[in-house]
Amino acid sequence: MDCNFLNLKSVIAIAVLLAFAGCGHGTQPQVAKESDGVAGAAAPETSVQIPTLEGATVTVDQYKGKVVLVNFWATWCAPCRTEIPWLIEFDQKYGPKGLVILGMAMDDEGTKVVQPWVQSQRFDVNGNSEAMNYPILLGNTKIAEKFGGILGMPTSMLYSRDGKKIKTIVGLIDHDDLSKTLDSQL
Repeated sequence: MDCNFLNLKSVIAIAVLLAFAGCGHGTQPQVAKESDGVAGAAAPETSVQIPTLEGATVTVDQYKGKVVLVNFWATWCAPCRTEIPWLIEFDQKYGPKGLVILGMAMDDEGTKVVQPWVQSQRFDVNGNSEAMNYPILLGNTKIAEKFGGILGMPTSMLYSRDGKKIKTIVGLIDHDDLSKTLDSQL
C-alpha cells in the first residue's frame, strides 16, 4: 500500500476520534466520567460570584436547601447542545421538588453571543418545542478554576441540599443515571 494512503487513513481516524471526544481541549469521550465529591467537604466554589445574562450575580451558596446542578457548556459544543433538552426536562420534572440547574456558558464572547443564541434556540423535549428554562450564567476560565477546573465541555457538577459536591460528570451526562441520582437526592 502507498504510504500516503496510510497517512490519510490515520488522519481521518484521528479526526473521527476527536469529533466523538466532546468539546474543548483535553475533553473526555462523550461517555460521562463521574467522580464523587469528597464526602462531607464544603465546596469552596459555592461562594464564587458568577454573572448572569441579565447582569446580576449569583452564587451556588444562595441555593442552599436545594440540589444544584452546575452545567458548563458552550453554544458551539455539539454534546452540550445534546444535553440541553435533558436539562430542560430535568428542570421541569425536578424543579418543583428542589432542583436548580445553572447553565454556565463558557463562550469567550460572553453575552453578545450567548444571549441571542439562548433566545433563539428551541429544543425538542418530549415532543414539545421548549426554550432553555433554567438560569444561564457567564463563565470563563477563572470561574471554572474556582470550581476545580474543567477538562472540557460539557462538564456538570452536582451539589447536595447542604452545598456539598456529590459528583462531577465530565462529558455527556447519562440521562438515566442522573435521573436516578436526582430521584435519590430529591
